[in-house]
Amino acid sequence: MADLDPGRSGRGGLQEAGQPYEAAVRGWRKYKVRETEEAVIGAVTGSMALPRTLLQGRYDTVGRLQYTGRSTTLPQAAGRALTDLLAPAAPGHPWTGWTFSAAWGSREPLHVTLVQPGRVVEVAVDVARDSAGRWRHPARWHQSRPDLTVVDVPHWTGKPTG
Repeated sequence: MADLDPGRSGRGGLQEAGQPYEAAVRGWRKYKVRETEEAVIGAVTGSMALPRTLLQGRYDTVGRLQYTGRSTTLPQAAGRALTDLLAPAAPGHPWTGWTFSAAWGSREPLHVTLVQPGRVVEVAVDVARDSAGRWRHPARWHQSRPDLTVVDVPHWTGKPTG
């Protein structure tokens, strides 16, 4: 692997150490940086019997569940394992009335099923965030965290999403 200069990182990649910038020359390499984080499941696509993707959030300091992002398609085994852990949303779910888009920049609504926000999952996320502080790219399923409760998940630190 090339020796990379972290002081020469940019939006789309890293410059190899000791290499000068050259206009119109492909000298940058893209290395995605991912980390695992915990989040609370607030909704699913698909059905509660077999969730397809997760819509996740974190509670802010005043107790509102803020949307952080959506997962990639779940492995079937993960979807089956979550089936017994999810409960239908009670009246007053924090995302009641919200509309989620089906894709980045799309006006097509995403059909979701709200769930009781009490289940914690660990997901791998790209460190890139949008202007509101949400994950810029879909999160990848890592594991369910039955050992954690929603109070164990770090607080939302972005802009309010509601």
